[in-house]
Amino acid sequence: MSDDKTNCPHCGQKMKQWMPPADSTWGEHPQYVCFNDECPYYIRGWEWMQTQYQQKASYRHRYDPEADESGPVPVWSVDALKDSIVEE
Repeated sequence: MSDDKTNCPHCGQKMKQWMPPADSTWGEHPQYVCFNDECPYYIRGWEWMQTQYQQKASYRHRYDPEADESGPVPVWSVDALKDSIVEE
């Protein structure tokens, strides 16, 4: 895998810029999210969230370049958050 933090460490695909909702705690600047629906991190998340929390949800890998930190961002459907993708 690449050292480029804007590539997903789970699938290697280039992540897309994403703007968090204004009323969220994610900040007010673009971040990077893996929107690859075949990413193993995203795919495994559905079962893990159901098993651990009895929730129909998953998560996608997220990288915040301003804070230089990464982690999961929760999603409730395959299309969740895609309407906030920022075209570079």
